[in-house]
Amino acid sequence: MTGLPALYLLPHLRKARDLADRNYAEPLNLEELAAAAGISKFHFLRAFAAVYGKTPAVYLAERRIERAQDLLRSTNLTVTEICMLVGYSSLGSFSGKFRQLVGVSPSAYQARYAARGVPHIPGCYIFMHGLSDRKPGER
Repeated sequence: MTGLPALYLLPHLRKARDLADRNYAEPLNLEELAAAAGISKFHFLRAFAAVYGKTPAVYLAERRIERAQDLLRSTNLTVTEICMLVGYSSLGSFSGKFRQLVGVSPSAYQARYAARGVPHIPGCYIFMHGLSDRKPGER
């Protein structure tokens, strides 16, 4: 695929990327992202990689790990709680991906910022906020 057809799809690809950015903690799959872009999943995969230089799965994993880094630096949540909050169901998968992208384990990353005396946001506030953005009547 040349760059021109992929760039023609840029507004559609942005819709899918925005969906991944908003719902990174949800179990998103290629079909859902392609549907948001309004194109077939195989065309979406090729176009997304051509425009953003990475597959949707890699983009989503990087987004999740970036959010985990924020939470590890600024909260007193455990690594397991953060793992679940950013969309991983396996601590091993989360830790492996985190180490691959960041270069250290989540625990070591968290300890680095705890040692600096950075004040942490209590985890209860994070969990309360996670519930406050729901529409009335949703559970």
